[in-house]
Amino acid sequence: MEIPDDSVRRDVALAGPQETAALAATLAKASRPGDVIALRGDLGAGKTAFARAFIRAREVMSGGAGATEVPSPTFTLVQTYQMPIGDVWHFDLYRLDRSADAYELGLDEAMAEGIVLIEWPERLGSLLPADRLDIALRFGDDEEARVAAMIGFGERGRRLAESVPA
Repeated sequence: MEIPDDSVRRDVALAGPQETAALAATLAKASRPGDVIALRGDLGAGKTAFARAFIRAREVMSGGAGATEVPSPTFTLVQTYQMPIGDVWHFDLYRLDRSADAYELGLDEAMAEGIVLIEWPERLGSLLPADRLDIALRFGDDEEARVAAMIGFGERGRRLAESVPA
């Protein structure tokens, strides 16, 4: 993947699930409707854990308890969470057959109206929006450790990447 000169990159070491949740909460606070966060990584790298923490942080920001059940949308492909401060759409495209099928899931509506979290974004091919934050999660030095390599593309992606301390 070619990285434009005007993108912003941040690499964050995550010692365990609490640090992953803290990163997700930081980005949840900085996110606005129309933002897209593309979550990349191997199976078990923490994409769904990040999404759960992000959604629960948004729920707390909306005045809730942050205890909403957040199942992986592996089989449904998309889950929508309606909140007073803006809806969050959580896509898991692992089982998507064709990139164009994402439109049948409401991808256009999601990007126009809510915050979008996309697991397995590479399944979208050229349909992946250019203005986004990519987070590639990879395994760290021990069992619970992860590294989040973030690249902010476009104005929205750069704003989100810059919300995380360097």
